[in-house]
Amino acid sequence: MNSIVTIYKSEKGKSLIANHYENYIQALPFPVERMYLNTSFGSTHLLAVGPTDGKPLFLLQGGNCINPMTLSWFSPLTSQYRIYAPDTIGHPGFSAETRVSAKDNSFALWLQELMNGLDIEKCGFIGTSYGAGIILRLAACMPHKIDCAVLVSPAGIRLGSKLKMIKDILLPLLLFHATSSDRYLDKLTNAMSDNTMKAIDKKIIGDIFRYVKLEQNMPKLTEKEELQHFHAPTLLITGRKDIFFPERQVNQTARAIIPNLTAIKSYEMGHFPSESDLVTINDEISLFLQTYYVTKFT
Repeated sequence: MNSIVTIYKSEKGKSLIANHYENYIQALPFPVERMYLNTSFGSTHLLAVGPTDGKPLFLLQGGNCINPMTLSWFSPLTSQYRIYAPDTIGHPGFSAETRVSAKDNSFALWLQELMNGLDIEKCGFIGTSYGAGIILRLAACMPHKIDCAVLVSPAGIRLGSKLKMIKDILLPLLLFHATSSDRYLDKLTNAMSDNTMKAIDKKIIGDIFRYVKLEQNMPKLTEKEELQHFHAPTLLITGRKDIFFPERQVNQTARAIIPNLTAIKSYEMGHFPSESDLVTINDEISLFLQTYYVTKFT
């Protein structure tokens, strides 16, 4: 009897998600190196891009997603920075499938082990959604590891309306599972992206919904007291139509809990940014990093 824990509902589904991952890697407009690092939480697969002598940036993916999709959003940064993008443990990809709690210091310890494996003492961080929530866990537990942080549509600060999420996300998801109808997948992905999700991403999200046991626990909502020793410059990017983490609530709470919140940039976007939003977002992040990223790395 096979007792191996898996996040996939079938081997067919696991293989299909792996194919999506590989195809996305092939479509990226820059070369990608791949490596594995062992941690106490399990093996971690990382993508490494950009000049080897560039300042290191950790890029943390969204939850229940695939790493190269998130990495593709920040293509302009790869010309200057050495970006390390790990497949989050317990999420789709090639890292160990063990679930790790985002309610305690587990993910902070995981990041510390990855940084040690890469011989990085501290560096800049960019995180989207669930990945931003992981950065906040690191900020709470090991603030000295973060030189500066960019939080994009972040988990871990404030949640949106539960009723709206039930209506626009949960009910269409249940109907999609029951019928496999593209009609309900369209409802889901349109609600997530304000009607701007690319066809390939919609296909991948649909297959993740079909074949992956989704991580349903959000990262812990960060408390002000947890960040009293976190003084790294932080850029917050939010969407006014983000159903999960809406701009007004997130911005208000972030101002109250993040000590060195240097800027907030909000856009008319959903949880998934559009291609045009990403152009402006990358410009904002580049300017922020040029101004605040001070770690010396040779």
